[in-house]
Amino acid sequence: MSQLVPPHGSPTLKPKLVAETERAADLARAESLPKVPMTSREVSDLLMLGMGAYTPLDGFMGHDDWRGVCENMQLANGLFWPIPITLSAASEIADGIGIGQDAALTDGETGQVMAIMTVGEKYAIDKELEATTVYRTKDPDHPGVAKVMEQDAVNLAGRVAVLSEGAFPQTYEGLYLHPAETRAIFAENGWSKVAAFQTRNPMHRSHEHLAKIAVEICDGLLIHQVLGKLKPGDIPADVRVNAIDALVKNYFVPGTVVQAGYPIEMRYAGPREALLHALFRQNFGCSHLVIGRDHAGVGSYYGPFDAQHIFDDIPEGSLKTQPLKIDITFYCEVCDSVATNRTCPHSEDKRLSISGTRLREMFANHETVPPEFSRPEVLEVLQAYYDGLK
Repeated sequence: MSQLVPPHGSPTLKPKLVAETERAADLARAESLPKVPMTSREVSDLLMLGMGAYTPLDGFMGHDDWRGVCENMQLANGLFWPIPITLSAASEIADGIGIGQDAALTDGETGQVMAIMTVGEKYAIDKELEATTVYRTKDPDHPGVAKVMEQDAVNLAGRVAVLSEGAFPQTYEGLYLHPAETRAIFAENGWSKVAAFQTRNPMHRSHEHLAKIAVEICDGLLIHQVLGKLKPGDIPADVRVNAIDALVKNYFVPGTVVQAGYPIEMRYAGPREALLHALFRQNFGCSHLVIGRDHAGVGSYYGPFDAQHIFDDIPEGSLKTQPLKIDITFYCEVCDSVATNRTCPHSEDKRLSISGTRLREMFANHETVPPEFSRPEVLEVLQAYYDGLK
């Protein structure tokens, strides 16, 4: 019997992806249904529903779930949930779909049919309420707030039957893993305590230090990469994969790390998003989630440790997956090692710090990046990427 943490709010995973043998008939039927184009964020949420990462949700949220999540981080039935999972549509599209009627959900960029949805509810939302409760700001320059404000006028709620995962399974073969697959790998490895390490960036020495702390505490580590859309300037997923592969191959004990990716699009909601990351990592079978500095943040909208503090504010038992709270990590020239504020007594001028902007300049100019900042094998992958941009 598995000793892994159970799925969130359910004894079993609830993937909404239709069996491959049944998809052709559903896709044919979808051609005659009203079409609802989805944004990239909505597509990513649909894919998470499809693979069972959003267990126990069976589709996009209705009004009472939306409001409860915004105001109290609870679904209408009382289950903990920190961020709304919703689908919007233009009024003219929503008006043409009756309650109880099926609609075909399409990728708004490609037109591909992704799912069939049985519409159970149509409603309008208070976008400012969602922005202020979930993102703690109404600033339209915040990328997550901008997405909320750009939503169409009507939200559609209802069960979904997912018919396609787009190009993800082929593009990231062997990396794009469903929760049932990661759970099977963990069980095969004999792991019961598994830490997830969230990343949307290449892993440098500070990230390596965080990951190895997690390996010390747990049976194994899931390095879990964001494969959905990121903000401009972020390193593409395939480059990150190669850089992390180089790091794991050369600097981690074999059999202690699993690398995987998942299709979510970042919301940059800081503390609330950290809770969502822990929730769906529970579905992937992880007992812990590494929460470092400014987890899922952007700009200066959140304090550096707000994403850690929020775990102390939610009701006990809300999540099985617990945070591994780790302080700011850096290389100290006096300690001659990677350290944190909890282990290094020396002043900030003794710490190696390279901003993202400065690092990109160094790659552009072929300057030597200190090995204390990043492993040479990782730097080689990244240098090749930046050389290819010229």
